[in-house]
Amino acid sequence: MASPQVDTESVPEEGYERGLNSRQVQMIAIGGAIGVGLFLGAGANIAKAGPSLIVMYALAGVIIFFIMRALGELLLYRPVSGSFAEYSREFLGPFFGYFTGWTYWLMWVVTGMAELTAAAIYINYWFPAIPQWTSALVFLVVLFGANLISVKLFGEIEFWFSMVKVTAIIGMIVIGLGVLTLGFSQAGDTAAVSNLWAFDGFFPKGIGSSLMTLQGVMFAYLAVELVGVTAGESENPEKTLPKAINTLPWRIALFYVGALTVILCVVKWTEFSADASPFVKAFAVIGIPAGAGIVNFVVLTAALSSCNSGMYSTGRMLRNLADNGEAPGAFKRLSSRKTPALGIATSVFFMGIGVVLNYVVPEKAFGYVTSIATAAGIWTWLMILISHVLYRRQVVAGRLPASSFPAPGGSVCSYIAIAFLLFVTCLIAIDADARICLYVMAGWAVALGIGWMVLKNRNPQITRRDDSRFEKVG
Repeated sequence: MASPQVDTESVPEEGYERGLNSRQVQMIAIGGAIGVGLFLGAGANIAKAGPSLIVMYALAGVIIFFIMRALGELLLYRPVSGSFAEYSREFLGPFFGYFTGWTYWLMWVVTGMAELTAAAIYINYWFPAIPQWTSALVFLVVLFGANLISVKLFGEIEFWFSMVKVTAIIGMIVIGLGVLTLGFSQAGDTAAVSNLWAFDGFFPKGIGSSLMTLQGVMFAYLAVELVGVTAGESENPEKTLPKAINTLPWRIALFYVGALTVILCVVKWTEFSADASPFVKAFAVIGIPAGAGIVNFVVLTAALSSCNSGMYSTGRMLRNLADNGEAPGAFKRLSSRKTPALGIATSVFFMGIGVVLNYVVPEKAFGYVTSIATAAGIWTWLMILISHVLYRRQVVAGRLPASSFPAPGGSVCSYIAIAFLLFVTCLIAIDADARICLYVMAGWAVALGIGWMVLKNRNPQITRRDDSRFEKVG
């Protein structure tokens, strides 16, 4: 018997403008896989793990692909802008949808704070006289205005931000390969593939030290799931989303594994440190005069791209929460340009706390807000995977239609990814510097639990699970 297909007519009209074309969705997916975590964070991880960091990025990349294929199957079963919060609500119950939606909102708000801070620091490279908080405020206002105008403008800005990042990485790879094969530049005499193992081996500090970098590596992959939030505003999600997800492996192979491999062949791993971008170091060793300025511009666009994405996703997530009675009803309204303007404005207000931090404690602002994002991201990924496992059970039982984009291996890959994410959480708990984010998340869970009890008392209907859609379909 043929597998039942999703009835696209039963998907509710959300009111959004389907203004994201294939070109923009593809670049949003690519940009989501390239962030400040690669351009800056990789330096600290190289110092901890040496060349073995390449394997850590590859391993994490495989898990990210499992997560995205699970999300892809859910998206093509029922494409909704609420995405993983909506699937958590459907398959695990209303509380999990509520918790996931608000946690994803928190992740992007604190990420927005961090990226605004980073962008202001990058501006100081060229204009040291400009106060850090001023630059952060200007970027906040400009990106806020762009997100209010239309989803098309958001998509276009994100397209060009991503184009800058992609061009920079490809340029680095091409130049590095030229140095290795032709021997030109100041690094020509010392650049060699043997640099990957010549200095205390491929795992110079042991496998344990390499595994401890996984938490930082996973932080670098945060935002790949953003393509799922675009489902409600993609022109043709049935075609654009599978293409964006299926190209993820080669993007990871090229932008992360490929770029790091070339950099570590050109420059000995012992020359990298936590306080410098590996890209800046590589350009400096090769001897490109404007290299530092070029990379500074690239990481500036990476920070602004992330903040831009944060404004986009938080507004949509607040609207989804409001639709389910889990946030004030005012967030449900769309502006005349079909954007969730109030939700975006509220999120920007909280991101503005980052501007205040830049005014009060500019030297500590970045560190204050980055530790939470990884824990919130891991929760989001776990909810995607668990929802996928439960969805597959309903499909096998014949209670829900099969997706047109099934994940390879069914639920097996999702179980593997769940085990991996729990392992990374254990690594975070072991690390004294990183475990603070678990304390913050515990406090956040308590706050959301109290909020849920208030909602339950006001409107018990909100907390009731609707299993009516789990009926035999064939």
